[in-house]
Amino acid sequence: MVNPADFRLTQYAHGGGCACKIPPGELEDTVRGLLPDGPGGDLLVGVENGDDGAVVRISPAVALVVTADFFTPVVDDAYTFGQIAATNALSDIYAMGGEPLVALNLLGWPRDTLPAELAREVLRGGFDVGRAANCHVAGGHSIDDPEPKYGMAVTGTADPDTLLRIDAGQPGQPLSLTKPLGIGVLNAWHKATGQVSEAAIEVMTTLNAAASRQALAAGITCATDVTGFGLLGHLFKLARASGVSAVIDHAAVPYIEGTRQLAQAGYMPGGSKRNLDWVRPHTDPGSLTEDELLLLADAQTSGGLLVAGELPGAPVIGELVPRGDRVLVIR
Repeated sequence: MVNPADFRLTQYAHGGGCACKIPPGELEDTVRGLLPDGPGGDLLVGVENGDDGAVVRISPAVALVVTADFFTPVVDDAYTFGQIAATNALSDIYAMGGEPLVALNLLGWPRDTLPAELAREVLRGGFDVGRAANCHVAGGHSIDDPEPKYGMAVTGTADPDTLLRIDAGQPGQPLSLTKPLGIGVLNAWHKATGQVSEAAIEVMTTLNAAASRQALAAGITCATDVTGFGLLGHLFKLARASGVSAVIDHAAVPYIEGTRQLAQAGYMPGGSKRNLDWVRPHTDPGSLTEDELLLLADAQTSGGLLVAGELPGAPVIGELVPRGDRVLVIR
């Protein structure tokens, strides 16, 4: 009988969650020149702006939304890791205004190091999230991997005329954020100490389904989810793709309890620092300190939706304005 407490999954990987993404600037440099000119025909959203998923029209009223997402453990508990990774993968469908239909598991497992029973718990977590989202989970692919990894390739459906996309922002629109920040900091603390933030786990395991449906009901057309590139990174991508600038009211940005204290204690993931370095040349930081800027760039895992519009219960953290000297302006 395997005792899960004997295995801290975060200790078997060099990074955790979306904080282990390839840095955004490095990724863009890598794929530059490999990308097509843009979508065409039935391909409504491709890779041109780094949107959350690709969208293909299959009939006048139906489009398919497809995405894939996987990462190394962000928490030590195998079942919770599976829940978080699946919730995060489904988020890309919701961020496009779609509903998930079917998901395939993506599993990398160090079979000589970690017992198969823990892999089963990871998969069970993913299956339970799929069930909660009314999304079929059907098979997938696995490999023997030096580090544990898990995620999903997800296909969903959407109305091609009412998509949420990152290039549809307009000056004058408010910016709403549906989940608090701080997950990167709290997960770095968890990896270093083994202590658990139940508040962070609740945020990471909450589906973005309700926020997506509220946005569609309100007629909103521009959104993205906030994950590994942090609030600043994802907002930069949205504003750049939309041809606008974004003004952030930093005092209005919500954080999970304990984030500031743990950041001051030094628990800041390397991904957050790389995020800030990427957007710094395009940002007017106002009077913010480096520590405050790092919190805004904190690498999130399974974060909320960033919406160009107002949603009930979600704080307004800024607005889109005509393009100025800087893409991001912090007040």
